[in-house]
Amino acid sequence: MWQDPIVGEVRQIREAHAAEFNYDLRAIYVALKKAEQKSKRKTVAFSPKRIAPMSPKNVKPALSV
Repeated sequence: MWQDPIVGEVRQIREAHAAEFNYDLRAIYVALKKAEQKSKRKTVAFSPKRIAPMSPKNVKPALSV
């Protein structure tokens, strides 16, 4: 099967980066947040979207048999 060399390179870098932090997602997250804070780039944070609770009149049956 054909393998894209760019995808292979990205996967190799991702694997090396994860191994650097012993595959600990929390450690990877903390490192990324530190790098983000050091960066001079402007960041944007969006507030979470609120979903209105469903009322019985808004509910439709999935299937009617």
